[in-house]
Amino acid sequence: MSEYESEGELALLVRRMSWEADGVLSVELVHPDGKPLPAWSPGAHLDLHTGPHVRQYSLCGDPRNATAYRIGVLDEPSSRGGSRHVHTKLRPGQSVTVSEPRNHFTLEDSPGYLFIAGGIGVTPLLAMAREAARRGADWRMVYGGRNRDSMAFVDELDALGGDLTVVPQDEVGHIDLAGALGGLPDGTLVYCCGPEPLLTAVEALCPADRLRVERFAAPVVERGGDDAAFEVECRTSGRTLSVGPDTSILQAAEAAGLSVDSSCQEGICGSCETRVLDGIPDHRDFLLSDAEHAANASMMICVSRCASGRLVLDL
Repeated sequence: MSEYESEGELALLVRRMSWEADGVLSVELVHPDGKPLPAWSPGAHLDLHTGPHVRQYSLCGDPRNATAYRIGVLDEPSSRGGSRHVHTKLRPGQSVTVSEPRNHFTLEDSPGYLFIAGGIGVTPLLAMAREAARRGADWRMVYGGRNRDSMAFVDELDALGGDLTVVPQDEVGHIDLAGALGGLPDGTLVYCCGPEPLLTAVEALCPADRLRVERFAAPVVERGGDDAAFEVECRTSGRTLSVGPDTSILQAAEAAGLSVDSSCQEGICGSCETRVLDGIPDHRDFLLSDAEHAANASMMICVSRCASGRLVLDL
């Protein structure tokens, strides 16, 4: 294990940046010494340190290429600044810090797949479609975007030999989700990534046991009542934390001087996932499945709280 791997972060070099569509840059990252990079699988993402920001980007290259990572970055002037940094300041030859890839959006074994992509949400689905083609599985993709010029990786997808339907909104309107999801063959899994309105619409039409989604941001959820204070025993460090009604476990841990990985602080990236040793979490993330919530084996401490008055965590 290299020094980078032991720390969970990689210092990589920007080897190449290419325009993939209007406002979409692909960024290829390599080890400065040409060493192999940690393995990843379709659906994985990494944290990219961009100036003062840390942002998550899905890997859209080929996992068989152990020497390079590739991400796709949409220029979003109204965002929190990560994409602007990539588009205006990041250049080939510069060094960047990234996390090792992690995957909460894995491509499960299935005889068939339907991929539904919205805009830059195509990035993880590109790697999935490539893997589905390699496995010899039946797959089709419905890919929507503002217009053709804004839709990245269309040629790469088309070359994979699956059933690709491109839906430019300015020409044909929104994706016909009812048509796309109607009459799915038995066993077909549906993978969807894109803006929240698309995900919400797909969730309303597709059975939950067949659907896998990845979100760009946490949806707004109305919660009634006040959050109660609770206690967290940090078994590994030997500390006990009091978590107030307006404080997250992550904030309490950081205030106590504990080192905890975190990034999005919205319950969507998985960087703060922590093992639960005792107690019942109040899960509020948008990443773990219903079965994983029921198992209570881990929790996202940036947003989730306690349903049992006390938690014992591997912190």
